[in-house]
Amino acid sequence: MLQIKMGLRLDLSLKRGETMSNTKEMINIKINDKEMKVPKGITILEAAHEAEVKIPTLCHLDLHDLKMVNQTASCRVCMVELIDSKNNRNKLVPSCVTKAVDGMEIRTDTLRAITARRMAVELLLSNHPNECFTCPKNLECELQALAKELGVREIKWEGERMNYPRDLSSDAIVKDANKCIYCRRCETMCNEVQTCGILSGIGRGFDAFVGPAFNIPMVESSCTYCGQCVAVCPTAALTEVNHTDKVWKVLNDPDKHVVVQTAPAIRVAIGELFGMEPGTIVTGQLVASLRRMGFDGVFDTDFGADLTIMEEAKELIYRIENNKTLPMLTSCCPAWVKFIEHQFPELLEVPSTCKSPHIMFGTIVKTYYAEKNNIDPNNIVVVSVMPCIAKKAEAKRPELTKDEGNNVDIVITTRELGEMIKEAGIDFKNLPEEEFDRPLGETTGASVIFGTTGGVIEAAIRTAYEWITGEELKEVEFNQLRGIEGLREGKVKIGDKELTIGIANGLGNARKLLEEIRENKSKYDAIEIMACPGGCIGGGGQPYHHGNDEIVKKRQEAIYREDRRKKLRKSHENPEILRLYKEYLGEPFGEKAHKLLHTHYEARERI
Repeated sequence: MLQIKMGLRLDLSLKRGETMSNTKEMINIKINDKEMKVPKGITILEAAHEAEVKIPTLCHLDLHDLKMVNQTASCRVCMVELIDSKNNRNKLVPSCVTKAVDGMEIRTDTLRAITARRMAVELLLSNHPNECFTCPKNLECELQALAKELGVREIKWEGERMNYPRDLSSDAIVKDANKCIYCRRCETMCNEVQTCGILSGIGRGFDAFVGPAFNIPMVESSCTYCGQCVAVCPTAALTEVNHTDKVWKVLNDPDKHVVVQTAPAIRVAIGELFGMEPGTIVTGQLVASLRRMGFDGVFDTDFGADLTIMEEAKELIYRIENNKTLPMLTSCCPAWVKFIEHQFPELLEVPSTCKSPHIMFGTIVKTYYAEKNNIDPNNIVVVSVMPCIAKKAEAKRPELTKDEGNNVDIVITTRELGEMIKEAGIDFKNLPEEEFDRPLGETTGASVIFGTTGGVIEAAIRTAYEWITGEELKEVEFNQLRGIEGLREGKVKIGDKELTIGIANGLGNARKLLEEIRENKSKYDAIEIMACPGGCIGGGGQPYHHGNDEIVKKRQEAIYREDRRKKLRKSHENPEILRLYKEYLGEPFGEKAHKLLHTHYEARERI
């Protein structure tokens, strides 16, 4: 008898010293003639996985860290055959939702089961656009990969197909209902994890797809553009708006001075697109590749993050010392900003007014940098490389584009940059490491940790501590603020004050903190919210990790390694930041800094 060891989901309930057999009622089952004991209540799919028997899936998505499973059983790809030898009544069942029961005999390898799986894929393909070569998800499409795995070589049933117009209304997400296979992964992510409530099933039968209610355009909905629906979509029903052609166009315009900035989370993820291990730090290769692509200035958004901390730490101190609105919420994530505008418009005095780091950097490039280099700001194009799809929409917000020299022109994701590097024929893995341009190129460890959940508030505390106490902060790592859990809290002693910090990643967790504030039950002095699970390292524009939370954890570990290897680890120690204030901005949180580096929010209708 084989006794299987269950995965993370079931192990969460174990206490120290306990074993699976004495914490769960065990039952006997047989899979492909292999006898085993499994805990009562698990599915056939879970049992098969632990027995190292692979059953293909498509609609099923297990998000371990989020304790969330998409179990719609809509694709029917995971069919297995239950053997009833007594009554000679074998039957096919979907393994993802069928519970294992005592004495059950399961076959995953019968002709009947294999044929059923293949037929399910063939039927999906019969109503799917036949345009793999030009599809945004070509070679990343799970339906495409599954067809290959199951040996589908022809589409046996051809005829009428869905024919909906693509939704190109937003600046961030493209919705193509014709490629929707109704797996409803995006719906689970949007409604259960992020609690935005935008996506739901529309129609019935052949023409059914997932989209906003009444199929209104995405731009008219309350979508935050967090991109988590894009991250879990197995096909190209949901993709980011692609801006690579815009970048190539400006790079080849001799009249344009093109500046690029890269977010902290990019350096620990983009290597995955070139076969490197998750968490590999490729900062130097990233800089070298961007220079070879033809950018006139290659900079780090970490500079903008250090600048953000100067303003945000000062704002936090101002609120504490003057009994202003607390808790203060960090505001560097555009998806949660839009979330609070739609879902909690009565709380708009709570967020920090600081612009996000890449918008701050764009502003400085088109003002200070332009003056220093005697360049007409109208001839400067600022390109941001972000782990985030929402940054595309943020860059088009009216309050961030109304003044000349006050915006980012083009935003591309990590995935889009990876495509461009490959298109240019650059051997990324073997590039020599290069440094970011100066000035505006010096950065600190505090700015690097912006890339992970908890990093923004930790960076702010490093600076606020020294500004409030006048003492040197020797231990700069606040481990009580670190982790990957969706909701965390920590206490930080600063002089005679003890600040209580709340941290949320994922909008569902953000909702819990915001509801506490709305009901006057909040115990926090400051809160950090990131829309994406894990923070920017798990952003909707990062390389697809297909629900593998270990990849996100490795990216986080790399972020902290990068912080530790920095000579300077506090934002207010950055000499180029100090020079910027001395030569141009004046005092942090002062009049000129406030005009250039701060913004406002607007109450938006919830649709």
